[in-house]
Amino acid sequence: MEASTAVQNLVVMRHGDRMDVAVPMWLTHADRPWDPPLTDDGLIRAWTTGKRLRAIGFPIHRVIVSPFLRCLQTAREVVSALCAIVDDETQLLAMETSEGVVIDPSKVKVSIEYGLCEALCVEAIKPEYAPKDGIWFPDLSDLEAKLPIGTIDHSVDMVYKELPQWKETLAGARSRYYAIFKDLANKFPHENLLLVTHGEGVGVSVSSFLKDAQVFEVEYCAYSHLQRQMSFDSSEVTETDFKVLTASGKTGVHFLEAIDSKLLE
Repeated sequence: MEASTAVQNLVVMRHGDRMDVAVPMWLTHADRPWDPPLTDDGLIRAWTTGKRLRAIGFPIHRVIVSPFLRCLQTAREVVSALCAIVDDETQLLAMETSEGVVIDPSKVKVSIEYGLCEALCVEAIKPEYAPKDGIWFPDLSDLEAKLPIGTIDHSVDMVYKELPQWKETLAGARSRYYAIFKDLANKFPHENLLLVTHGEGVGVSVSSFLKDAQVFEVEYCAYSHLQRQMSFDSSEVTETDFKVLTASGKTGVHFLEAIDSKLLE
């Protein structure tokens, strides 16, 4: 049988504006200081980015999200934009928030993945803000309730069955992000994926797939776009390496590419 070919797109997105950065005093009375919500501006930014992703040029089949609240809220806004039912796209563009939007939940599949979580290291989370009892999140059903009704794909098992260990190294977290991006892409080779994660993860999605690139800023709701060629036959799937299609600064990810030393001679 002749092999068929296809293109797989991978979009890796950071969450929106977080409350503890915008309002530092929030931390003084927060029950869960390690897990801040989005600000109102963050919700609007996520909704606006979702509308932008709706017009990215290819369908997003599946959204996979970190269990942190700011990522769940970001995914809720993005999924609402992707699934919005409107008479025409100009109607959607005119909507400044997701309030009142009607969605078709069959348009995308959504699931939570522990492997996409924040770097559980002291560089990312101050030890005094980590949970004293070691319980980072409520039950999975409570996390899923933060996402649009009807979009959850309950048939999906997480790649990471448990959270990474607290005080993993930053290098270890970066290796985890690189591995989970490839694992999720390989798990769903016939689908275009949107992964909603954290700034460090978005940086890794560029620096690990674009040789010698140095990422120096990842804005809220910034995203990278990666793409690879896939070949399918009756016995196996063959893929090429992901290529980074994002230009520095265009979607909020700012990086420097390596300069060919030969050009300097």
